[in-house]
Amino acid sequence: MLRAVVTYGSTGPEVFLSAEGEEGYSSYKYEDCSIIPEGKDPQESIESLEECDPGPSPIMPEAKELYWGAGAFIVFALLMRFFLYPRLRKSMDARYESIRSSHAEADQARAEARGEVATYEAALAEVKAEAAARIDAARATLESERSVQITEVNGRIAARREAAAAASVSAHQAARGEIGTAVASVASRTVELATGTSPDPVAVSRVVDEIMSSGVSS
Repeated sequence: MLRAVVTYGSTGPEVFLSAEGEEGYSSYKYEDCSIIPEGKDPQESIESLEECDPGPSPIMPEAKELYWGAGAFIVFALLMRFFLYPRLRKSMDARYESIRSSHAEADQARAEARGEVATYEAALAEVKAEAAARIDAARATLESERSVQITEVNGRIAARREAAAAASVSAHQAARGEIGTAVASVASRTVELATGTSPDPVAVSRVVDEIMSSGVSS
């Protein structure tokens, strides 16, 4: 029995006649196809030429899907170009301006802080110099007052020493006079007891003074 099979290849419709017996035997092979399916042996037998057409690709999108995707992309690109990107750019510019102004304010604050530190250091140096000058002046005044007080104390000590020396001399002379009188009295009494006559008091006093003077000198 003859069987006509129509296939559509790259050159247009193709008609194939096949003779099929009662047992369904086919003499077609993959090499009879206009396009041999990938991974098939050309010498492999097939039941009909319908097996030559693998059908639509499961990963190849249809034309309407491509059109919808392209349209959506174009719409999104237009939105980005005329609506979203300008707002994003404006936001980025505002943020950049805010950051730049913050940096400028930070630089200004840093410069002001450095100026204040320099002013503080200058004032501190001035205060230190003034304090050193006051300390030197106080030290000089203290030394001067100390010298004056030492001089006054030394003068008082010398005056008291002279007064004490004078008092000592006076006391010594007074004691010497009393001792001389006592010695003269004892000597006169001794001579009177020894000789039975009273010696001249003036002579006895002179002798006692000479003896005491020679004893002190020696």
